[in-house]
Amino acid sequence: MKKTTTRLLTAAALFCLLVVNAAQACTGIVLKAQDGAAVYGRTMEWGTFDLGSRVVMVPRGYSFVGQTPDRKPGMAWRAIYGVAGLDAMGRDIIVDGMNEKGLTVGFFYHPGFAEYPKYDPARAAETLSPLDVGLYLLSQCATVAEARAAMAKVRVVSVVEPAIGIAPPLHYLVTDSGGAAIVIEFAKGEMKIFDAPLRVITNAPGYDWHEINLRNYVNLSPVAIPDKKIGEMDFKPLGGGSGMIGLPGDNTPPSRFIRAVAFTQTARKTATGEETLYELFRILDNFNLPLGAAEGAGNAKAGGMRSSTIWTSGYDTKNRVMYYHTQNNRRVRMVDLKRVDFSLSGEWLRIPMDKQKAQDIEDVTPRK
Repeated sequence: MKKTTTRLLTAAALFCLLVVNAAQACTGIVLKAQDGAAVYGRTMEWGTFDLGSRVVMVPRGYSFVGQTPDRKPGMAWRAIYGVAGLDAMGRDIIVDGMNEKGLTVGFFYHPGFAEYPKYDPARAAETLSPLDVGLYLLSQCATVAEARAAMAKVRVVSVVEPAIGIAPPLHYLVTDSGGAAIVIEFAKGEMKIFDAPLRVITNAPGYDWHEINLRNYVNLSPVAIPDKKIGEMDFKPLGGGSGMIGLPGDNTPPSRFIRAVAFTQTARKTATGEETLYELFRILDNFNLPLGAAEGAGNAKAGGMRSSTIWTSGYDTKNRVMYYHTQNNRRVRMVDLKRVDFSLSGEWLRIPMDKQKAQDIEDVTPRK
């Protein structure tokens, strides 16, 4: 009986480990320009199937109703601010976006650790599903401080998403145009909000654990290791980058968190939000994953997909411009929120991320 129990516990632990390792492997960062512009960006990894994301724009005044497990109407609210971002699975959700005040919200998978409060039907009018959080904050809040206060007014509970068969285990990175950032998580049925001065997020485990784990890497430095003499022999580093020896190179969330902190803290100085975008995409390129790396071997249903990194986004929160490129086309595309009339239409505007799922290549071959 004892052996059987041990085997069951071992199997359960292995299953949990595999679920965590096979989960979404997104990485989010924020860089600040010298003119004060805060630029948020992230990779979207989901190699199991194509999320079918589209560029979406939501007008001011749009009415929302939150989801509940028993399908009763949840919290109702109306959009104060227009929103632009990226959806998924053909649903009226935004998994990554910015509003016209420069607030951004990004969804990040948090498997094995996200545990939402229990649903109380008597409190349906203040209830949201995990997928409602992005639109709620983006349509209601202008700053991180307002987002923190807004979350105190709602209850986020488990609501199963049919496309994946479970309630999405999520945590959220929220930033504003001033560069403030928080991470919102749910653990043991309670909401936790962490200040995020490093402006970095990955996945499991909890955000506070990642911050503690950073202490194991305080030796990392952008400065090369100096020459060292041992006995009669002089030793010099083999090349540049020796100050980063010990930087973890695997794709687990803890290792990506360490690399994201190391890369953002040693990023080159940039004058403007537009220039910072180049640095943002350069850093995020370090986190692109091939098929099989994010979803786990044998779990992909990636018909027509080229990468586990489906798309990469960037948001200049000062200048209110959204940028992205995709697995199909590395050309950067943009939406200038300042030029969007968020008052004209009562409906969502949806635009394909790729007009054609092919790289547009400029031919510079000299003509005869």
